[in-house]
Amino acid sequence: MPPRKRTAALISVHMDLGAGRRGVDMGPSAIRVAGLADRIRKLGWKVREVGSVVVAEPESAAAGRSNARFLPEVLDVCTRLRDATVEVRMKGGFPIVLGGDHSIAMGSVSGQAMHHRAQGESIGVIWVDAHTDMNLPDTSPSGNIHGMPLSHLLGRGLPSLKRLAGPKPAVLPKNVALLGIRSVDVNERRIVKELGVRAYTMTEIDERGLPACVREALEIASDGTAGYHLSFDLDGVDPHYAPGVGTAVHGGLTYREAHLICEACSRDGGLLGLDMVELNPTLDDRNTTAELAVELILSALGKTIL
Repeated sequence: MPPRKRTAALISVHMDLGAGRRGVDMGPSAIRVAGLADRIRKLGWKVREVGSVVVAEPESAAAGRSNARFLPEVLDVCTRLRDATVEVRMKGGFPIVLGGDHSIAMGSVSGQAMHHRAQGESIGVIWVDAHTDMNLPDTSPSGNIHGMPLSHLLGRGLPSLKRLAGPKPAVLPKNVALLGIRSVDVNERRIVKELGVRAYTMTEIDERGLPACVREALEIASDGTAGYHLSFDLDGVDPHYAPGVGTAVHGGLTYREAHLICEACSRDGGLLGLDMVELNPTLDDRNTTAELAVELILSALGKTIL
């Protein structure tokens, strides 16, 4: 069954401080231009405009430490996004976070975790990405925090970031599933294996088929939890279908495979909210990737062919 039609709360996070390339701060605007709000309403949902999380311009902030660039600014944005997510959930809304680079997931997922932890519950995460995003400052080749959010949500890394959800990790490794993985840094592989997170690589998806992998991923994210948050990095999709991303990697999910993931989350009924991140309009082709982002969100909200 799809998520119960209620209120979709739209939160824009115009941040590219966690990335190594400028432009994803304009992603939320491109998604809005593609008609997101009106198209959600046509599905029968109400729409609440939460507004934008204001972010410092890179030109007005110092990058700071080389292994965790713009750390104070990223922490501030994620803290405010966490609080906004909690507020949306307390009012019964379904948070849809528009990015922005993938570091913002530390805020949205932490907010989901805090909301449910107050009720004695835990959450799971479905992470769609070409990358595992599980580097640490000591292992990151670039120091860009958008390559580190999942490790911090799992309780590794910098104290200020890993404690966004409180003294305990936002989510347990046993309740996290990654889909579409095909680019992992050498030292990052060790962290993935140490934590025991289930990562479905494109090789496994090719060999077994995506439907089987998605079914397992949903079971992992739902096992003993109140539901799961879908964090969708558009570079998880092959650049043939999603050219407007900053860290494109060939050999990714097809257009239909990307929709299948969102449709499966909708049918499953455990979806608590979602992120749609890493859209870079400066690299897009006639807003193709923004259109895809809107279509994927609609699939997650229950849009079907028949």
